[in-house]
Amino acid sequence: MKRSTGALVVVAAAAIPRALVLMRERETILEKFVDKSDRFAQTLVDHGTFGFLPDVPSAYTQPLYGWFLAALYLPFDRSWLAVGIAQIVVAVATALVVFEIGSRLRSTSVGLIAALISTLHPYVIWHDVHLNREVLDGLVLAVLALCALVAYERRSLPLSALTGAVAGVAILGNARLVLLPLAIAVYVAWRFVPASRTITAMALVLGLAAVVVAPWVVRNKIEVGCYAITTDSRALWKANNPNTRDVLDRGLWIDDVPELPGAPPWPELAADRTLAGTPTSVDECAQMRLYRDEVVDFWREQPGEKARLALQATRMLWSPVPRESDESGSDAARLAREVAEPAFMIALYALALAGFFVAPPHFVALAAIMLAYNTLAAMAFAGTARYRTPWDFLLALLAAFAVVAAWERLRLRRPAYAGRARR
Repeated sequence: MKRSTGALVVVAAAAIPRALVLMRERETILEKFVDKSDRFAQTLVDHGTFGFLPDVPSAYTQPLYGWFLAALYLPFDRSWLAVGIAQIVVAVATALVVFEIGSRLRSTSVGLIAALISTLHPYVIWHDVHLNREVLDGLVLAVLALCALVAYERRSLPLSALTGAVAGVAILGNARLVLLPLAIAVYVAWRFVPASRTITAMALVLGLAAVVVAPWVVRNKIEVGCYAITTDSRALWKANNPNTRDVLDRGLWIDDVPELPGAPPWPELAADRTLAGTPTSVDECAQMRLYRDEVVDFWREQPGEKARLALQATRMLWSPVPRESDESGSDAARLAREVAEPAFMIALYALALAGFFVAPPHFVALAAIMLAYNTLAAMAFAGTARYRTPWDFLLALLAAFAVVAAWERLRLRRPAYAGRARR
């Protein structure tokens, strides 16, 4: 198959199912399962302030998805059609990047199979058209993997710098990726010689990541009062306190963890009260330090409970059955979650495991590094399908190598079988 033909197949496979889901779910796109970045985007477009309220700047979320939505709302207003089409375009772009990675690593066939597996993921098809940042996370992570692979293969310092810049963008989309540039830097610099170029490559990855993130961190110091990527350490606390494991074991989510006694209202609640006629102010930086200290105390004083939480988070991250706080939705959505998604993921896990033994070693190393990082991040925070799916393209690439290897082995055996039949 020609590469251009393969790309067209990928575009169709990514766009058509999502367009169908978008039409079915259009009434819920702006109402349910909405990331808080949506409020930030609306305030930014309407009042020029990135926060919950006009003239009250906030750092209570990572900025990338909010900026993305604001860029849509400004010219097209806040509509399900604009959001849906834009996020379908992002999903198509992600599939094309996966196609490029697979084609570059081996062949158009590998790229096509990997892209189809990653983009026809049942959970992702539904999730991509809703107002959640993971659709953007997936694209940035795929671009990061592509840049890291090319920088590694070419031993290129400029590409090392580009990899670092993309890693910085990834952090602006997801604060849990703050240490990912360090792991990627080691990978990219591994083949550089002499040692001075190795150090330079690592410095470029880390330095450019810092350069991209720095303006946002400085903005928060100036407008909010503290250096931070996000002041929402309350989310980390919800995933790390003595009540968390029991809440998750009962099938609930960290949002259902009882509030910290005596804690001030968090910024979103304070904004809601203010809009309801009860002006409520909050010191985001003081609150960030409060919850951060609570988490550190929990880790130090109850290491056994934290270890059990880490195991629970790992199990939830990799479970083929998604368990979310948003388990409502249409009958078709529930059927996809309960039947199609588990079947898909079990097959994907099996193929990806086989792919570890037949994929190019340098890609296997990158996939292992990135997947291990996401697992460690889940162990520190919390695990769920929503936090894993942006990384599943790595599993799809490994699975594609396994499928192609199996097909090639079968094709080689066919002449032998044909010869036996003739005799």
